[in-house]
Amino acid sequence: MNAILIKNAQIVNENTVFKGDVLIENNLIKQISKNSITSNSATIIDAKGSYLLPGLIDDQVHFREPGLTHKANIATESKAAIAGGITSFIEMPNTVPQATTQELLEEKFKIAAKTSYANYSFMFGGTNDNLEEILKTNPKNVAGIKLFLGSSTGNMLVDDEAVLEKIFSSTKMLISVHCEDEATVRKNTEKFIAEYGNDIPLKYHPIIRSEEACYLSSSKAIALAKKTGARLHVFHLSTEKETHLFRNDIPLEEKQITAEVCIHHLWFTDADYNEKGTYIKWNPAVKTANDKAGLWKALLDDRIDVIATDHAPHTLEEKDNVYTKAPSGGPLVQHALNALLEKVKDGTISIEKMVEKACHNPAKIFKIEKRGFIKEGYFADLVLVDTNASYTVSKENILYKCGWSPFEGTQFSSTITHTFVNGNLMYNKGVFNEFDKGERILFNR
Repeated sequence: MNAILIKNAQIVNENTVFKGDVLIENNLIKQISKNSITSNSATIIDAKGSYLLPGLIDDQVHFREPGLTHKANIATESKAAIAGGITSFIEMPNTVPQATTQELLEEKFKIAAKTSYANYSFMFGGTNDNLEEILKTNPKNVAGIKLFLGSSTGNMLVDDEAVLEKIFSSTKMLISVHCEDEATVRKNTEKFIAEYGNDIPLKYHPIIRSEEACYLSSSKAIALAKKTGARLHVFHLSTEKETHLFRNDIPLEEKQITAEVCIHHLWFTDADYNEKGTYIKWNPAVKTANDKAGLWKALLDDRIDVIATDHAPHTLEEKDNVYTKAPSGGPLVQHALNALLEKVKDGTISIEKMVEKACHNPAKIFKIEKRGFIKEGYFADLVLVDTNASYTVSKENILYKCGWSPFEGTQFSSTITHTFVNGNLMYNKGVFNEFDKGERILFNR
């Protein structure tokens, strides 16, 4: 494989930004220097004026394969991901069939090995009756266990408290949870159906899937983790109230309970339902401006550890339905980094902190082997960003199979120009490398 030399980049890594060169050889970062690196054989990319970031690690996506491939598949969505600077992803188990046996899980790995442009891992799905299968999960090459404590897309609700405690007590694997109290959501839904029928105004979505529903579920999960000593990672916080359940007084490496926030909860508020409608219908719901502000505060003061997407595409035909029939979720991997860079530009977050939350911390939390940092000896998963090249999201430049984005019409001030996966230039100013593929992520456990 040809060596690649990236010159004159503004390198962002471990809370520093410095101008330097990076030499890539044999899938790895061979050399990093603030001084000029020379090579007689390397292909040279002049990155003057651009930032060089570690590839983003998205710890929560739904790529819909197998079984839901009319919405998306691993090939299409991983292609969109690398165009968006995401070089590694962890995909969820609520496909068809659900990844709730080791054999079904390995089938997903086989698909990804053939078709994924990005590096990949998958969550193993827990249910009310598959503890034996959960305990077979290999911590070295599987990201973790996923439990739905509130029903979402797919029927994987784990609502037996005795089973939950048994799972938490029995596995040393990282357990990721979707927290919404099912009884509260059902009660609220019934109330609004009685008033509006199926065509409930979207503005009531965050009242149906309420702060109370989220807090009740997440606080229970945290209490159970503390009781059992389980390693818990709480997905997609959506309320200010929940942020106070998490600590920032110990280093990340010592935390047994960690938290994630998603792009949509950092960008949209309930004021956007009038314009965006079901296109911003997610579970948990996008909530108030106060919740958004609280999530940003907790992200910046390290109560929240990770930024992810919860990329969950549906077709426009599915989305263009009345409230009770329109599924929750939306596509985000292609535009997540662009959205974050807007928040860097307006001073909400520093680029160093953004890289910490979207690159370094997912690698630390999941103990991912040799990824998430720009370090010599690490895999060359890298992204070049031109922060002075604006573009507007439109149907013509959307790569998701579903063909739409909640960001349509948004003008971003940055453009992702190059994405490297394992040292291979996979995306170069709109042109994709169709020959190389991502690799299975391994874990230091």
